[in-house]
Amino acid sequence: MNTDLAEIAARIAAPGKGILAADESTGTIGKRLEKVGLANEEPIRRAYREIYMTTPGLGKYVSGVIMFKETLGQSTAAGKPFVQCLKEQGIAPGIKVDEGLVPLEGGLEGETWTKGLENLAAAAREYKAQGAEFAKWRATIKVQQGGPSDKAIERNAEDLASYAAICQVSGLVPIVEPEILIDGHHDIGRFQAVTERVIAETFTHMWRKGVHLEGALLKPQMVIPGADYAGGKATPEEVAHHTVTALRRVVPPALPGILFLSGGQSEEEATLNLNAINVAARQMGRAPWSLSFSYGRALQHSVLKTWAANQAAVADAQAMALALAEANSRAALGNYSGPHPTTASTESLRENFRGWSGAAPAH
Repeated sequence: MNTDLAEIAARIAAPGKGILAADESTGTIGKRLEKVGLANEEPIRRAYREIYMTTPGLGKYVSGVIMFKETLGQSTAAGKPFVQCLKEQGIAPGIKVDEGLVPLEGGLEGETWTKGLENLAAAAREYKAQGAEFAKWRATIKVQQGGPSDKAIERNAEDLASYAAICQVSGLVPIVEPEILIDGHHDIGRFQAVTERVIAETFTHMWRKGVHLEGALLKPQMVIPGADYAGGKATPEEVAHHTVTALRRVVPPALPGILFLSGGQSEEEATLNLNAINVAARQMGRAPWSLSFSYGRALQHSVLKTWAANQAAVADAQAMALALAEANSRAALGNYSGPHPTTASTESLRENFRGWSGAAPAH
């Protein structure tokens, strides 16, 4: 089992390849569809997902696609299962298995834990039978005055480790995502300190629960200043230095890959920062993991805008999807030099519903 998990994880973390995060819940994808004038209906969601599942050549740059449970069971208009479409291109199908955020009792304002462990073992077996090869579980950590609290870090680290162990028993490679939210006024040094503390605690619990590190992957936020930091955005070189420094301090070398979330950066920022991280990793040394992407909005925003303008222009949307994937593939090798294919290179993709919004999460 461990050998199989390690093989899948290594394939996903192959040099120059990354993940398309297309695992938005029905509610989240609905908000994005509505922004471009499209209805949040199953046929629309399925047709949009089909753009990616059938993009010729996507497997050259993308090694995995994370899906929501609805998408995992869907097929193309011609009747071919999405899972089959992906596997024919050598792309591993993945599945989001967490069930959303819940306020953390006794925590600080806005702190959460993630539900879904109770039924995870049975669900993981079912997803494996449907063709999934890996899974993803997202926890969120909020940087704030006096926080994050010890309770929030401990609870989420332990739950992430429990999730990873359960998935591995079922034959799924776990992607561990301790997302440190970008909301706040903190500087990049504060973000780095929180990153080191959270990831270190997560790996401590993974070790305690016997998680096979060679068969797991990490999906963190890059180390960037808070979105409301008075000093403005950091340069790609600053992001790279702080990110690589933090990871070298706390991520075991046994882990095959680190796949960053794009987390509210613009499409072009996400590419430039990833490229700088790989350049810095080569220069600084002692960074043994693949450093790549697991992007949602940074691989989808321009594609959705293109398709929404003319739903018959599938080929144009697919060309944009492929171009964005190629740009980030080059960045994952530290070889990106531009120009960027995005239709909105500087448009912020920050969303205000990444953490706890006071409403029940949509599924």
